[in-house]
Amino acid sequence: MFYGRYAECMSPFSWETLMGDKLKLYGFNNLTKSLSFNIYDVCYAKTAREQRDYIAYIDGQYNSERLTNILTTLTDMIGAKVLNIASQDYEPQGASVAVLIAEDSMIPAGETQLAHLDKSHVTVHTYPEFHPETSLATFRVDIDVATCGEITPLSTLDYLIDSFDSDIISLDYRVRGFTRDVNGQKLFMDHDVKSIQDYIAPETLRRYDAVDINVYEANIYHTKMMVKDIDLQNYLFKTDVYELPPRTRLEIMDNLRREMIEIFSGRNVFSARK
Repeated sequence: MFYGRYAECMSPFSWETLMGDKLKLYGFNNLTKSLSFNIYDVCYAKTAREQRDYIAYIDGQYNSERLTNILTTLTDMIGAKVLNIASQDYEPQGASVAVLIAEDSMIPAGETQLAHLDKSHVTVHTYPEFHPETSLATFRVDIDVATCGEITPLSTLDYLIDSFDSDIISLDYRVRGFTRDVNGQKLFMDHDVKSIQDYIAPETLRRYDAVDINVYEANIYHTKMMVKDIDLQNYLFKTDVYELPPRTRLEIMDNLRREMIEIFSGRNVFSARK
């Protein structure tokens, strides 16, 4: 694996240089752009009651109704139309929403069926949980956006990051399949991508440490982000920071940062392996 701002296994190249400003395709653009988006929110809840209350709070804040509103707004942002929505709140916790979407140009006027099935969808699942020993609770959101045709979901990244309390973010973008130009030549990519970070606002990136792991030859792009600064009050649930002695504050800060680093790295960096 390669780390860094433009970590790569193969050097990037410009599709605009290769193909010109506008691709001329034969028929429909069959390329699938797939964005997988994982967000983690970390919180300190000391007692078992506070942990249960945190889970209930998160369930209320990010229930299926609000998640549906987020996904329908995202659909509007990428210039698509909603065809169908399925949503579910779970017991004891969590929610899911799945939205089938299509490009505006693919829906004939006055009809609700696809003229050409472009297999686009948006899904979201939530996973609240807590650690009984460290008093840390985490909330994970998984979002998947798969679009076919000219639509790309990368333009929605700032909106998605701002829609949730995002401490750690894991992003995967991949272009699958192929389409053809007017001469029958296969095209495996139709737009320039060097890094997912290029599609995130600079003011957002300044709040995070970010690394890329990209495989340009396979059209696979991965970015991981972790928030730089921790304001302890924002991570305390039903507790005022000034109620805690300095030693306790430092201990909580240390536990929060350790938890974030392990989630960010995907490894038990600090925990003893059994």
